[in-house]
Amino acid sequence: MATESGHPTYKHPYHLVDPSPWPLLGALAGGVMMFGIVMIAHYGSWWAFGLGTVGVLATMFFWWRDILKESATAGLHSPVVRLGLRYGMILFIASEVMFFVAFFWAYFHFALFPDHVAGSAAATAVWPPAGTLTFDPFGLPLLNTLILLLSGTTVTWAHHALLQNDRKGLITGLALTVFLGAFFTFFQVVEYMEAPFAFTGGVYPSIFFLATGFHGFHVIVGTIFLAVCLVRAVRGTITPQKHFGFEAAAWYWHFVDVVWLFLFVTIYWWGAGEIMPH
Repeated sequence: MATESGHPTYKHPYHLVDPSPWPLLGALAGGVMMFGIVMIAHYGSWWAFGLGTVGVLATMFFWWRDILKESATAGLHSPVVRLGLRYGMILFIASEVMFFVAFFWAYFHFALFPDHVAGSAAATAVWPPAGTLTFDPFGLPLLNTLILLLSGTTVTWAHHALLQNDRKGLITGLALTVFLGAFFTFFQVVEYMEAPFAFTGGVYPSIFFLATGFHGFHVIVGTIFLAVCLVRAVRGTITPQKHFGFEAAAWYWHFVDVVWLFLFVTIYWWGAGEIMPH
């Protein structure tokens, strides 16, 4: 329905989005990426994973671009719509929590009942399996823990600066958070390069790389999410009145922080075995 001036008017507070190709294309790209992970694990072939990654990143860029355009259109993102966005982000994070519940479930299944590990005798079974070298939890893992905790502080600082209309504090806090996120990823790559075991080295290496690697993927996604917010902050398109994109990114980043604390305590610290030599 349109008024005499030609502007649309609605008899409801909801925003009906325009038809978009990005959900379908994003799902296809994600499927290709997962297929690529299988190809890497079995055949060492990277082409499918690279193609899927490019597709996912392109979907993120264009989909976010369209949402930003919608948010700048007067009347579309009403209070009810903004509330729906918040509910959607909460449910998304809840679904991500269940991903990690599955990984922790697998870890504790073998950690608490090591006789389930194939080839282990029930009387002598230990966790980690005998002969498995593990990381010193107070080396790189502790450093990465401190980095993520500090990044949680800087993103909170940026949020409070935004609410106080302190643009300089917002940009500085976001820039530090993005830098710390990239720093964490760098150290995790270093850790993987120094790992005394391979992904195919048994139950412990498989669970270790799946849990920490999936978390590392979330750190990369969260860093990109916050980098987009940083660009928007520099351009001045984030305001104290309208900033749900940044708020959602902050929620996601705190979720990543909390998951890492559980990983550090359970896998690196509580689950430490024979420490690999430096």
